[in-house]
Amino acid sequence: MAHCGKSEPGARGHTPRPDGVMPTQVSVDQGAKPVLFEIFGEIWTVQSRLGQGVSASVYRVSSGRATTAAVKEFQADTQGGDYGYHKERSVLEDIQGHKNIVTLYGVFTNHSCMGVATRCLLLELLDVSVSDLLVRGSSGTLGGRHQEGHSMWLVQHCARDILEALAFLHREGYVHADLKPRNILWSADDECFKVIDFGLSFKEGNQDVKYIQTDGYRAPEAELQNSLAQAGVEMEGNSGCTSAVDLWSLGVILLEMFSGIKLKDTVRSQKWKDNSAAIVDHIFASNSLACPAIPVYHLRDLIKSMLLKEPKQRCSAETALQSPFFSIPFAPHIEDLVLLPSPVLRLLNLIDDNHLHNDEEYEDILEDMKEECQKYGSVVSLLIPKENPGKGQVFVEYANSSDSKEAQRLLTGRTFDGKFVVATFYPLSAYKRGYLYQTVQ
Repeated sequence: MAHCGKSEPGARGHTPRPDGVMPTQVSVDQGAKPVLFEIFGEIWTVQSRLGQGVSASVYRVSSGRATTAAVKEFQADTQGGDYGYHKERSVLEDIQGHKNIVTLYGVFTNHSCMGVATRCLLLELLDVSVSDLLVRGSSGTLGGRHQEGHSMWLVQHCARDILEALAFLHREGYVHADLKPRNILWSADDECFKVIDFGLSFKEGNQDVKYIQTDGYRAPEAELQNSLAQAGVEMEGNSGCTSAVDLWSLGVILLEMFSGIKLKDTVRSQKWKDNSAAIVDHIFASNSLACPAIPVYHLRDLIKSMLLKEPKQRCSAETALQSPFFSIPFAPHIEDLVLLPSPVLRLLNLIDDNHLHNDEEYEDILEDMKEECQKYGSVVSLLIPKENPGKGQVFVEYANSSDSKEAQRLLTGRTFDGKFVVATFYPLSAYKRGYLYQTVQ
């Protein structure tokens, strides 16, 4: 049987086209995670389990062609409904094609050696989640005044990407209904954040899910609806939740990213219910020293417009995208470029100025660096600027983010001409435009 060993998270590759439901035969112990999937006639090895919920588990899988993807396997439904699978499949098939929504490659049925059939989705494999970023970026406490969340560049990037996804989703008539940090993931190859997990999604005006959203990111109207449903009370009229619940969730997520503080207890408190705007103001006042004033005010006002108690008064995703906050250019912090993989690697602390102005030495360095970097993957281009911005830094564009991540892992801490290498990622779009950030330290 194949081993389920550790591996670097892979990026999306060329995968089989999404045909219909395909039967598979695979030796799997139902009491443990599967070892192999046969998908569209090809054997895929399970490398690791990425997550496990009540109704489904998600695995990182790899084919013999070094292609990587994610498989979401739904638990066998003894009631015969396969509701979760059919629900998520139908929504994903209906909304495919947007860059900020996870790509569905196909669907298949897995048959274990015990004769148990499970429904599966073959999905784009993504990278770090906002939940992971919050763990890495959290620091102080609100009461003790010290706070330090993520950079304005990262908050803006995430906000714009998810608002683009929500604007598209809402135009198509859908409500996501479970937006939370764990359901927002970074795509290294597409260089953007994407929304995943549409198991609770529904068409606005036709809510077929009683309990929606996750504690800490649940809008007041969803909280009320969930409580009434739990008590067995039917709400009169067409009182299902609207797309406004997604804006509420995003408002809390952005506030957590800015502050570096998990706000689950805060948003459940009576103080929040009485005057959430005052708490938002306090959080921004407590964390404003590290950020320029005007952009902070624009972000604060954007978040407050998402967190209005009355759903009809909340901004829409389309309106939110018109916020002045998105017209301000920010540079990433160096920490951002360590956290978010891309196909471009940036190597620091390597080259002295005197080497840059000697043409022969400069050409030798270019050749040496290209030869070294090609050991870890296919190098598309390599740049060493002779002047600022980026003077003396080495920018290496790989064919894909899998190669760049492997290079980053192996080059970090190496010595080159007696110097320790510092390796970060770098935004591919900026590199292609020739825009070399002076990153904030």
